Amino acid sequence: MADETNQGVEAAATDAPAAAPEGRGPRGGRGRGGPGGGNNRSGPGGGRDNRGGGRRDNRGGSNQDDGGEELIEKLVHINRVSKTVKGGKRFGFAALVVVGDGKGRSGFGHGKAREVPEAISKATAAAKKAMIRVPLKEGRTLHHDGTGHFGAGLVYLRAAPSGTGIIAGGPMRAVFESLGVADVVTKSVGTSNPYNMIRATFEALGEQTSPKSVAQRRGKKIADLLRRGGASDATVQADAEAVVE
Repeated sequence: MADETNQGVEAAATDAPAAAPEGRGPRGGRGRGGPGGGNNRSGPGGGRDNRGGGRRDNRGGSNQDDGGEELIEKLVHINRVSKTVKGGKRFGFAALVVVGDGKGRSGFGHGKAREVPEAISKATAAAKKAMIRVPLKEGRTLHHDGTGHFGAGLVYLRAAPSGTGIIAGGPMRAVFESLGVADVVTKSVGTSNPYNMIRATFEALGEQTSPKSVAQRRGKKIADLLRRGGASDATVQADAEAVVE
C-alpha cells in the first residue's frame, strides 16, 4: 500500500508542468517587469526615457553659436499657458528670447515646453536660427530713422548722437543691448504686447541700409552720397572712410 502511494506521488510530480522562470511569467504576472517587459521603460528593452534624457542636456546651457562666438541672450518674457484636456488642465510655459552677438547681429525666438528651462532652450535655438545683420553707424547707432509695424504694434527708431544711451523700454531695450547699439531713441505706440513689439522692432531693423550698400546699388562712391550742405572735400572723404558697412 505504501509503494502504490509513493508511485502515485512520483507520477503526479512528473506530469506537472515546469514552473515558469522569473521574467517570463503569464500575462499580468510579475514577469512583465523583466529585461524585455513593456512596463520597464528604463531598462534595456524600453527606450522612451533613455531616448530623451541625453538630448535635453546637450541642447541647453550654452551661449555660443556653431562658430564658437559668444552670444548675448536676453529672456524677454515668460508666460504660463494651459491646455484643457479630458482629465483637467495641462500647464506649460512659453518663452520669448532675444539673442545677439553685440556686433550687429540679432534674432528672436519663441519656444513652448512643460518646463521653463526647456522652453528657454527651444526659444534660444530658434533665435539663433533667425539672426539678421543690421548695419550700424560707427558701431554704436543706426544709420537712419525707421518705422516698424506688426499687428497693433507700431515702433519708431531714431539715430542718436554719442552719449545718448539706449532710450527704450521693455522688450525693445533687450533687442538693442543684444545688437550692440549704444545710442538710440525709440518710441512704441499702440500695444504693450512683447511679441508684437519685438516683431515690429525687427521689421524696422530689417529696413536699415548703409551708405556702402546704397553706393554699390547705385554705382556711385560713398563720398558722392555724403557730399551735402557745402561740406569740404576733406570732411566728405573722412566721413566716407569712417563708414565700415
